[in-house]
Amino acid sequence: MYYLNETTLPSTDNFAQRDAHASNLELKTVSINPDDTYTVQQAINAFGFGWFHVKLSLLVGLCWMSDSMEMAILSIIGPALFCEWNVSKLQQASVTTVVFLGMMISSSFWTQLSNRYGRKSALTLFGVLLVLYSILSSVAPSYAWLLTLRGLVGFTIGCVPQSVTLYAEFLPTKHKGKCVVLMDCFWALGACFEVVLALVVYPYFGWRGLLGLSATPLLIFTLLSPWLSESARYHSNNGRNDKALKVLEQIAQNNKRHMLIGRLIADEEPSSPESFRSLLSPNLYRTTLLLWFIWLASAFCYYGLVLVTTELLVARNKEKYPNDCVTFMTSDFMDLLWITLSEFPGILLTIRVIKLFGKKKTIVLQYLVLVLCTLVLTTVSSRFATSATLFIARGAISGIFQAIYVYTPEIYPAALRSIGVSGCSVLARLGAMLTPFVAQVLMESSRVQAVSIYGFVGLLAAIACAFLPRENVGYH
Repeated sequence: MYYLNETTLPSTDNFAQRDAHASNLELKTVSINPDDTYTVQQAINAFGFGWFHVKLSLLVGLCWMSDSMEMAILSIIGPALFCEWNVSKLQQASVTTVVFLGMMISSSFWTQLSNRYGRKSALTLFGVLLVLYSILSSVAPSYAWLLTLRGLVGFTIGCVPQSVTLYAEFLPTKHKGKCVVLMDCFWALGACFEVVLALVVYPYFGWRGLLGLSATPLLIFTLLSPWLSESARYHSNNGRNDKALKVLEQIAQNNKRHMLIGRLIADEEPSSPESFRSLLSPNLYRTTLLLWFIWLASAFCYYGLVLVTTELLVARNKEKYPNDCVTFMTSDFMDLLWITLSEFPGILLTIRVIKLFGKKKTIVLQYLVLVLCTLVLTTVSSRFATSATLFIARGAISGIFQAIYVYTPEIYPAALRSIGVSGCSVLARLGAMLTPFVAQVLMESSRVQAVSIYGFVGLLAAIACAFLPRENVGYH
């Protein structure tokens, strides 16, 4: 028989020493949240930006590259279709417009799909479908088939913003602004890669080979998508904290940080309802209408310059070889590459100017530069002067997109930021749908009128931007 008073027990002092020692061990191996609870965003902020985010940036960057490449190729296949099927300028413009129409009508579909089944599932499906439609487009037997397939390509590209959502949900708060710039660089890289691919592929395999091989970055993304992590915030908001914890543990391990101790709770979501009607409330309607026009004008001018560049190159070749159906020569792709490279200095210079003058003044200044470039384009005719002017104009409009993408969320209240940016994106796609009828259809009959329209729209956008409220400096 054992008696309690006959058992040797540790003293109270020994218990205190053991507890202190255990606490020291825990502090060395984990991070402790004093509130015993933490959200996904708090955990991500604690883990910082590390190797996990580098891998994620490369994967999401492939999505942006593929989107950019699909946009860039629209300016190349238009003139090629004239030689293949003798299509009119209106039909060429329709090939571009139907892509943006598909993007516009599919945005809601992809948002609902990703909210229900997860960002990873939606992006994986997007990758498979876009590779399939791109390959089928390269073997389209007729114009009608190509138009249909390009519409499906546009419908699929509507999923690309979900990659940004997934990316943002993994980013520490203080790094979100910098990473927007990183994604813009991937966009510019995709546009440049498309031109390099055209330089190598187009002379030997034509537009069909270029269409098929342009799906390469997205094919790589699709093959790597099984290693893509689902959003921890998505799991947490849907009550699957066990899966969210596994994702957070993976981030901590990849970034060589310690996992938090405590209970995971869902991030607080805005309680007020988000609706387009809220964007037109008495205190916001003026700002909303101004932003809608500026986004429409930005997309109208950006994609217009992309199309105008190739139209000017092809027109120059037609003057040299009036009796032949000549589209692009090697020297044209070299000019196109240098002009496309302007997006990199445009983005970096925009960041510098924003630090000096703020986003609002930077956007106005860049629009005025764009207007000046359009005026020069109506008068110059030499190859060097045209390329140099397009270089400056392309850099300016790329910087404008960078600035308004960061500026827009700062204007709206937290509950309306998502729907505010979504509304602006819809208007941007509308601008992109309209621009082919100026850059391709009107350009054929009057270069001065077509280029002047872009200058006029840019001037109106600069005036509209001048009436916008001051940005929230402390947002990021």
